[in-house]
Amino acid sequence: METLLVITTLPDAAHADTLAAALVEARLAACVNILAPCRSVYRWQGRIEDATEVPLLIKTTAERYPALEAAIRARHPYELPEIIAVPVERGLPEYLAWLSLETRSETDHD
Repeated sequence: METLLVITTLPDAAHADTLAAALVEARLAACVNILAPCRSVYRWQGRIEDATEVPLLIKTTAERYPALEAAIRARHPYELPEIIAVPVERGLPEYLAWLSLETRSETDHD
């Protein structure tokens, strides 16, 4: 099973906490790391923006990615959220097996 590391940013800790919990609860992610706030500088609608954001590192599988992306989009406060998926080439086999197990849909658990 292909493993992905998905990155997104939220405007504050409250949004980050809520999204992380929802993704794990729905088994769309096995684990979400909520990182320390960072400063983001980007161009948006013709202007240079400078904002504090809270990054999330989301561990999931390629199979669950479409539902994960949809859940992020549905819960994200930004008009255009950053959602970037990076394939995981290697990892501790036991961890990757756990990740796969924890992201199986509820119907797969029966």
